[in-house]
Amino acid sequence: MLLSVLGAVVIGISLGLFGSGGSILTVPVLMYLVEMPAGEAIASSLLIVAGISLFGSISYIRRKNVSWRHFWVFGIPGMIGTYGGAWFGTIVDSRWQLLTFSLLMIVAAALMWRSKPKPPSEINPINYLKVTLEGLIVGIITGFVGVGGGFLIVPALVLLAGLSMPVAIGTSLLIIVIKSVAGFFKYYAVMSSNDVQFDWLVIGIMIAGGLLGSILGARIGRSLPKEKLQKGFAVFLVLMGIFVITKSVV
Repeated sequence: MLLSVLGAVVIGISLGLFGSGGSILTVPVLMYLVEMPAGEAIASSLLIVAGISLFGSISYIRRKNVSWRHFWVFGIPGMIGTYGGAWFGTIVDSRWQLLTFSLLMIVAAALMWRSKPKPPSEINPINYLKVTLEGLIVGIITGFVGVGGGFLIVPALVLLAGLSMPVAIGTSLLIIVIKSVAGFFKYYAVMSSNDVQFDWLVIGIMIAGGLLGSILGARIGRSLPKEKLQKGFAVFLVLMGIFVITKSVV
């Protein structure tokens, strides 16, 4: 339990510091610190990510840093895609999920390494087709591997919709909530029918620890050079991706 709390706090700190990327650590924490089987870890990760994102979105809603129009246009296809990705995840060997997950960590690292703070911009007219397809594709990927996908959603909202970073992050958190819940319910339905028992205590502890960590991360981030921290975290993601491949895939 101590390891799960420490892992959850680290996840929350990274979310508080960078706004995204932290949820991608959830599956490794569950697998290698809590020693949860891969399939259960991927499924549980979705619910943990949803819980942390829901509470994290409250401050953005209060500051009106959420674009509800983009939430629906991106979020509904994302929820459908996540459900489909979760269904696919229940019928393939978990090693394929972990390989995809590891490659996704490396993609996330590349995005974080190159990412620089952007000034607020005016919201562009929505290209409904592009945003809908992006939501669907991101949903399928994140449902399959059990991550929130903020590191993919935020750039999409900034580049495709012209949202400022604060609004993109706030909108992304709410999108993550609905699609992660959809994906978890699909995993839960299939795995429960196969007598898989979820560890609700660990899930609850991870959500609580993640919330605590996100508060700490936000405070730390005010006094430390965010760009250097972000690059350091990107290197850590690459190393973690290689570790998962060598330990659980090869």
